Amino acid sequence: QVQLVESGGGLVQAGGSLRLSCAASTSIFSFAAMGWYRQAPGKQRAVVATLISGDNTNYADSVKGRFTISRDNAKNTVYLQMDSLKPEDTAVYYCHALPVGGVFGRNDYWGQGTQVTVSS
Repeated sequence: QVQLVESGGGLVQAGGSLRLSCAASTSIFSFAAMGWYRQAPGKQRAVVATLISGDNTNYADSVKGRFTISRDNAKNTVYLQMDSLKPEDTAVYYCHALPVGGVFGRNDYWGQGTQVTVSS
């Protein structure tokens, strides 16, 4: 069973930065896509940033220019660098991985989530 372990969340003031890490228990080359999602209280989980086929990045409009997704293949880790944080970025952030040939929602993987709180 693949495990994704997130770290790096916490409390930060508006305008500050955090870097989230997602360490996979297997080679991230086995994933067609990896990404970060977030869920704020009372809202549905929503995509923040994705890495597809290792190089193609996509971002939610609300984080473009502020967040950067990247990967370290040697460490089997995906990162989310979050700069210029805003109170509306407050949410639980989840790491996601879709295996090659996998189907979203059927045989994909999620981390346990890490809380990010941005104070005004």
